[in-house]
Amino acid sequence: MVKESAFEGERIAKAIARAGLCSRRDAERLIGEGRVKLNGKVLVSPAMNVKPGDDIRIDGQPLPQKEESRLWRYHKPAGLVTSHKDPEGRRTVFDALREQLPRVISIGRLDINTEGLLLLTNDGELARLLELPATGWVRRYRVRAYGHPDPAALEKLKGGITIEGVHYGPIEAKIDKAQGDNAWLNIAIREGKNREVKKICEHLGLQVNRLIRTAFGPFQLGDLERGGIAEVPAKVLAEQLGRKVSIPDKRPDHRKRKAARRV
Repeated sequence: MVKESAFEGERIAKAIARAGLCSRRDAERLIGEGRVKLNGKVLVSPAMNVKPGDDIRIDGQPLPQKEESRLWRYHKPAGLVTSHKDPEGRRTVFDALREQLPRVISIGRLDINTEGLLLLTNDGELARLLELPATGWVRRYRVRAYGHPDPAALEKLKGGITIEGVHYGPIEAKIDKAQGDNAWLNIAIREGKNREVKKICEHLGLQVNRLIRTAFGPFQLGDLERGGIAEVPAKVLAEQLGRKVSIPDKRPDHRKRKAARRV
């Protein structure tokens, strides 16, 4: 077994995430399960730095070479689970995309019945970066809810709200239109906590019956058709993320794909 040590380099979980296999958190879990070897020895802790040339293997397989960071917009339909494996055997986002994309992970998750924009990337470290509340990117939703929203109560959400001991930061919520006993709302949040939009609406006496994410930071759902996927151009990704990712100016021809596909 490998003992913990410290030397120049980067944390092994970060190196695994950069290879696009999984998120840093999942990489730490794999290490805890004894599935990761460094230079032929099983790791017992993620508190280990690695250097270029170190041999990292997961389940006996070498870590793939790091590719340039890539990002896709996906119009997730309702009924798909945002998970690589579902214990209940339900169809997942990655089942639907297996024939269209390389190995990717999602940036955050959408509930099984939530539709709309889901960002996918081959870079686990990029996924972690964009998921962090500190990044401050706004998630925008179109919400159809049963009930009659109170404009004054929606206005108060700008100061944040605490529900069952959980505090939610500033929330923008406006009524778009009413349809009988249902109303359409536009809601914007920055933290993306578990089931945040639904819990806020329930607290206000509203029952969500349709939830569509329309934007994640600068990336928009736009007119992307249901089930459609489109890669964010490398230039746009570099402009939006600045020095947070390393993206070559040009890609080999074999990496070029159609701008959008039907899944």
